[in-house]
Amino acid sequence: MKPLLQVSNLETLYGASQVLFGVSLDVYEGELITLIGRNGMGKTTTVKTIMGVLSPRTGSVVFRGEPLQGRASYRAGRAGIAVVPEGRQIFPTLTVRENLVATARNRANAADPWTIERVYTMFPRLQERERNLGVNLSGGEQQMLAIGRALLTNPQLLILDEATEGLAPLARAEIWT
Repeated sequence: MKPLLQVSNLETLYGASQVLFGVSLDVYEGELITLIGRNGMGKTTTVKTIMGVLSPRTGSVVFRGEPLQGRASYRAGRAGIAVVPEGRQIFPTLTVRENLVATARNRANAADPWTIERVYTMFPRLQERERNLGVNLSGGEQQMLAIGRALLTNPQLLILDEATEGLAPLARAEIWT
């Protein structure tokens, strides 16, 4: 069985400072993996390199058999990878519903695609707040919105970067549930 995502020997720099040193990992369909490390150890840099936001000095990123390195970052999204970025990065001047529909797609023609209704079932608080602007949501609500927005792209691979950073324990529990 071939990996869904294959990252091989990534080395990435910020200017002259090397951050990644030979990072390799395989992700198979249906698998959950975790990158663990202290702040500054390269977790977000790894995500940004996989997504094409940063270009590796060496190494490769292959998703579903297609190389991603050296391509524009939007290509990873179109290929079927969704990211819930560190810092949420929701659209603050759009409502909850507008944030959700802004990126909703079923490019892979999934038989049971994510819909706004499914997201609202997963996060009922978002439905209660669907007319509120993103800027008026709590941190936990913004994180739920960022996850819902990513799910609505119907990805084949979902990457969460710092999924519960800075959230209260109850909000963390709700996100992980």
